[in-house]
Amino acid sequence: MESILKMIGKKLVHLDLKGAPPRVEYLHKLIELFSQLGVDGLLVEYEDMFPYEGGLKLLQATAQPAYSREEVLSMQEFAKSKGMEVIPLVQTFGHMEFVLKHRPMWSLREMAHCVGTLNPHKEEGFKLVMEMLRQVVELHPGLHTLHIGADEVYMLGEGEESKLWLASPGHTVEQLFLSHVTKVAQAIKEAWPDMTIIMWDDMMRGMSKDTLKASGLVGLVQPMLWDYTPNLDVDRTVSLLEKYCNAGMSELWAASSFKGSTSVYTCVPSTQRHVDNHVQWLKVAASLSAAVNLQGIAITGWQRYDHLSVLCELMHVALPSLAACLQTLDHGQFSAEAQSRVTERLGIPSVEVEAIGRTSADDSLFPGRKLAELTVELNSLLNSEDIRFFENNMYVRGWFSPYQRQRKMVSPLITMQIHSQASSYLATLQEKAEAVREEMVRLYPDSTSQEWMEENVSPVVAPLQRITEDISTCLNQMVP
Repeated sequence: MESILKMIGKKLVHLDLKGAPPRVEYLHKLIELFSQLGVDGLLVEYEDMFPYEGGLKLLQATAQPAYSREEVLSMQEFAKSKGMEVIPLVQTFGHMEFVLKHRPMWSLREMAHCVGTLNPHKEEGFKLVMEMLRQVVELHPGLHTLHIGADEVYMLGEGEESKLWLASPGHTVEQLFLSHVTKVAQAIKEAWPDMTIIMWDDMMRGMSKDTLKASGLVGLVQPMLWDYTPNLDVDRTVSLLEKYCNAGMSELWAASSFKGSTSVYTCVPSTQRHVDNHVQWLKVAASLSAAVNLQGIAITGWQRYDHLSVLCELMHVALPSLAACLQTLDHGQFSAEAQSRVTERLGIPSVEVEAIGRTSADDSLFPGRKLAELTVELNSLLNSEDIRFFENNMYVRGWFSPYQRQRKMVSPLITMQIHSQASSYLATLQEKAEAVREEMVRLYPDSTSQEWMEENVSPVVAPLQRITEDISTCLNQMVP
């Protein structure tokens, strides 16, 4: 087991705070659990939940208050008291939606309609990034590792200034990407000489070894290669890591996923899918040459795919998946022993959250368990075909079509049966949704509960409500 852990390095858990940021009390319970599960550190993506000050105050969230300075410090102190380091992740090129969505920042976009990508030619944009980094580093005393993002820099090279730059002989989009990241990394090293810098690798995957060697990034950054798929291509991933190593970047990281990578709107994760991803990563780690120095793995848990997308699986419902992924890394496989460790540690009968069932047990072993159980129940109802496709059932299509509704010429006997069934579904849904809402606001901001309900419950409830109202209107016209 020791050799497996040595092979994989540090285990970081990613806290994605750009969606459903946990209330501070719940955040501390999660950190406590992470430490019990053997986590070495937190990769914290604050986005608009960081208490930016001065000219950057407009970056703070408005749907709910950002964490206060005291809360950010207490979270770090608590994590450190549990033996975990905290590594902030600050996007510095792509996925800057939470910055560039604000009107005063519009001019800093690479393309007007691409809210995520920073224009790399504007000094003002570079200064903005450095000020964000300065404030984050300043609020993390003793910080020695920083993640600068730089994934998915969409539309790079499409802006007018980029086109002019690319018109010069020898200039390429690859060089444009590398020059901005190198400039940021060099400025970080000047300000904080001992800082270790991590960045996402995807924009460099197509680059040649020679291009990377000549970029100036060698010795400045440690690439983190992310792949969240259950059927990760081991040979391809190994060759990518070896390429980075041969280019002079031998200190490398992996990034897997325990939630937030199935679909953009998934509510409940499949543990097996994420365990499979970790089994593949173990195969990668076992296949690397001795020259590759794998620093560790960041187990990501996205709350949204990006700042402007809907919520996906929230933290409470994904803790069995996280525990299973960590045990897979510890055991080198998801063995029977690894499974029993998960079920014992969390006090649950199954590693699949969909199968844990309702219980009266408290959530001391599994913080958020009650909400996880309620979420699974409600999600199951919302996805049942009888409810989701109620308007397509034979009776509605046969005796209460749009044509019939419009003319208010319907069969009262059958439409009353439709009304009764729709009302029954509505009552059940509303009761379950209220139970979820009551529990959700204890762990997350009110705005998270409201958004989750409007995204997941309202689209299913609205057609049922419309049918019951329309039937009542029609019956008034036909029944004395």
